[in-house]
Amino acid sequence: MRLVFAGTPAVAVPSLDAIAASGHELVAVVTRPDAPAGRGRHLVRSPVGAWADAYGVEVLTPARPREQAFLDRLRSLEPDCVPVVAYGALVPPAALAIPPHGWINLHFSLLPAWRGAAPVQRALLHGDDLTGASVFLLEEGLDTGPVFGTLTEPVRPTDTAGDLLDRLADRGARLLVDVLDGIGAGVAEAVPQPAEGVTLAPKMTVEDAEVRWAEPAFAVDRRIRACTPAPGAWTTLRGERLKLGPVTVVTDAPALPAGELLALRDGVLVGTGTEPVVLGEVRAAGRKPMPADAWARGVRLAAGERFA
Repeated sequence: MRLVFAGTPAVAVPSLDAIAASGHELVAVVTRPDAPAGRGRHLVRSPVGAWADAYGVEVLTPARPREQAFLDRLRSLEPDCVPVVAYGALVPPAALAIPPHGWINLHFSLLPAWRGAAPVQRALLHGDDLTGASVFLLEEGLDTGPVFGTLTEPVRPTDTAGDLLDRLADRGARLLVDVLDGIGAGVAEAVPQPAEGVTLAPKMTVEDAEVRWAEPAFAVDRRIRACTPAPGAWTTLRGERLKLGPVTVVTDAPALPAGELLALRDGVLVGTGTEPVVLGEVRAAGRKPMPADAWARGVRLAAGERFA
C-alpha cells in the first residue's frame, strides 16, 4: 500500500523503521511543525521529521491538519492508508476521509482503557499490573474507533513511563505493520470497542508531577515513575524546586513524618504517609542530576528538615 505516516516524537520512530522495512511504500510523513527547544530556543525538527529528512522522505508540517493546502497535498499523494503514532493533533473529518483505508492509529493502551494523550503515564500512576497497545481505526471521537489488533505487556515493578513506553513502541511497531499487511491483503477486521471499561488519560501536567509526601509510599513511588522522564516529578526544599528520579520503598527503616528527610551514610530517606522511601537522583534547578547522598552532603540537611 501507499502510506503517509503521521507522528511526531521519538516513540513513533520504531514504527517508521518497521514500515520502511516492510513491503509498503512510504511516500511522505506528517508531523508537528518545528518547535523551539533548548536554551537558545532554536527551532528543532521533530524526531519523525528528522528521520524523514535523513531518508529523503517528504515532510508535511501543517500547523493544523484542517488547512486546505495540507488537505490538497495529502489528496495528491493518493495514500491508501495513513498509519498514526503519537501525531499530537486532532485530525478533522476532511483528512480522515482521504485515504480509502482511513487513518490507522497505534495507541499505547488496551482500549477502551486509557483513552487520551498519556496512557502509559496514567496506567503507571493508577498502579496497573498489565497494559499493552492497540491498533484501531481513527475517527472523530477520542480513541473510540474499532480495534484491529492488540498486544499485552506486563508492568514491571521498577518501570518508569519511559521504560514501558520504549517496550510498547518496539512491540507496537510490529503490530502496526501486521495490521497494515492485513488491510492490504483484505483480511483485517476491526472490532468495535466495548462500552464497559472506559478510562481517560489526559496529559500529565506539572501539577500532577508534584510529589504528595502524605500519600502512601507505594503511591509516591508510582507518581514519580509515572512522571519519569516527563514531565519530571518534583518537590521543593527551602523554597527551591527539585526534580526527583525514581525512589525505592523500604520496610525496615525508621518511621518518619511525611516529607521529613534523614541523611544516612549511604542514602537519604524521606517520610511518606506509610513507610519511608530512599531517594534516587536529585536535580536542583540549573544543575545536573546527582545521587541523593551527594546532594544531601552539598546542601547540609538540618535535623527534621522536610520537603514541602
